[in-house]
Amino acid sequence: MFSHPAHVIALGLGSGLSRIAPGTSGTLWAWVAFIALSQWLGEFGWGVLIALSIPVGWWASTVTARNMGVLDPGNIVIDEIVAFWLVLWLVTPTSLVGQALAFGLFRYFDAAKPGPVGWADRLFHGLQADTDRFAWTKAGWGIMLDDLVAAGCTLMVIAIWRFA
Repeated sequence: MFSHPAHVIALGLGSGLSRIAPGTSGTLWAWVAFIALSQWLGEFGWGVLIALSIPVGWWASTVTARNMGVLDPGNIVIDEIVAFWLVLWLVTPTSLVGQALAFGLFRYFDAAKPGPVGWADRLFHGLQADTDRFAWTKAGWGIMLDDLVAAGCTLMVIAIWRFA
């Protein structure tokens, strides 16, 4: 993990190295980090951090996937972290129960990959790193994209529930 700064970022400071459900571990880490960082970051600060984290997450995912030799390794969790930060940022203010419901919805969409999440996940599958010189770059975007779509689906369900 410490052989390259991108690995530290992509692996969520080690949360992605969990043997059991690394995506869930990364999402839990994101939740704890959100609560801790919210003491210093307001709405604007979170917006800037999330906006910067998307391209940094793409870079870290690209480098780490290439170094691991796997186009979409399950241990990369920066995608879950950034996507869940987006969810929490947009549903705040909400109670701890509201955050827990957002966590459950996000994990459902990320793991089951229904509808648009599955579509986004499949967009970059089947890449051939030996024949496509941009395969790793595309893989990095693919890693990030399906979780951002899962975040969008989570937010849509929450919005429908809140405002219906």
